[in-house]
Amino acid sequence: MSSTTMPFPERIELTGEGLVLRDWTEGDLGAMTDLFDHPDIAYWTPIVSPFDGAAARARLGRARQLRAEGTTILLAITVDGRAPLGEVMLRCAPEGTELGYVIGPAHRGQGLAARAVRVMAAYAFEQLGVEQVILELEAENAASVAVATKAGFSLLDVPLIKGQEKGRPYALQTWGLNLP
Repeated sequence: MSSTTMPFPERIELTGEGLVLRDWTEGDLGAMTDLFDHPDIAYWTPIVSPFDGAAARARLGRARQLRAEGTTILLAITVDGRAPLGEVMLRCAPEGTELGYVIGPAHRGQGLAARAVRVMAAYAFEQLGVEQVILELEAENAASVAVATKAGFSLLDVPLIKGQEKGRPYALQTWGLNLP
């Protein structure tokens, strides 16, 4: 097994900070379209747009494939294990163990992203044995920068990650959180 794959369990449910992070199911496909089909999400994330039923089915299939490959975990963010309010991601990559998140527009302003990131970081530290988790964010995305700060991350002194996605250039800052 390479250093960028992990033996992830077939099912994952994480609890903490008033949240239940759980696997996506077929029953969530409609909720996924409600959460992810939004201009902000299309702009700031690599999630496809428009995000329709076919995109939801493809994302669910891809989430399961990436989990089986041991590279990525995508979990629904809920408060009670039921209705998804967003998504949190953990990806094992050569540059580090990266976390990411998306909160549906109707559910923003409740601290869901920062709490979900802290729960997922605790999982990475305690269950996967990593010493640092990172977030890669555009400096202009004030909401994501606020999440990084609230979750206890610090801006790292590393080069920007530059690229192009969906026809627009981006420059990502790297934020880090070390094992407590």
